[in-house]
Amino acid sequence: EKAVNLKKDLAEMQEWMTQAEEEYLEKDFEYKSPEELENAVEEMKRAKEDVLQKEVRVKILKDNIKMLATKVPSSGQDLATELNVVLENYQLLCNRIRGKCHTLEEVWSCWIELLQYLDLEAAWLNNLEERVQMTENLPDKLDAVNDALESLESVLRHPADNRTQIRELGQTLIDGGILDDIISEKLEAFNARYEELSHLAVSRQIALEQQLQTMRETDHMLQVLQENLVELDRQLTSYLTDRVDAFQMPQEAQ
Repeated sequence: EKAVNLKKDLAEMQEWMTQAEEEYLEKDFEYKSPEELENAVEEMKRAKEDVLQKEVRVKILKDNIKMLATKVPSSGQDLATELNVVLENYQLLCNRIRGKCHTLEEVWSCWIELLQYLDLEAAWLNNLEERVQMTENLPDKLDAVNDALESLESVLRHPADNRTQIRELGQTLIDGGILDDIISEKLEAFNARYEELSHLAVSRQIALEQQLQTMRETDHMLQVLQENLVELDRQLTSYLTDRVDAFQMPQEAQ
């Protein structure tokens, strides 16, 4: 009777493993929204816990069959063969569910990381847009133009590492068919805004550089002119002090 009960328990365990495999491993999942992906991660975590909890039952079955084998070798041997099959299938199920759980957790982590990088770059783009707007309607002063140019250039020196991460993370998820529509939409919007603002910022940078160069050249010309006027004033004052007749002066002094 004990052998019959153990045989029944082995059959029930095998049946449960078959159902678990069909439910958790053989279904085709499509993750088209973050909610679907998050639900799949949580479901697979529960599946992993559920499967691992059966380890106690498997151990009890193993111990009972070993004990029966010492008392009734013939019955025990048959059950031991069935037990080995169940143990192999159970270990395989555990490994596959662990693997799928780990994969889904990695995918979810990848999605969260992508969102974080997009937030970081969105903040940078907002800053860049603000700096570009600050270059408009500047006072016609060399210091003001120079400060605006340096401020804009400091933002433009932003490293490209985050954009590289966004591209790689997004492509990894899209290649796996994970949230591909949502990610494609987000990447398209980000890239369009980045291209628009970066081109605008570079154009403003070039314009400010040209404006600054013109102002510096004008400032230099005014400085030279001022120095010439000071020298001419000194000479004229000297001529007047010495009562020199105008026709005795050099032509430029006349």
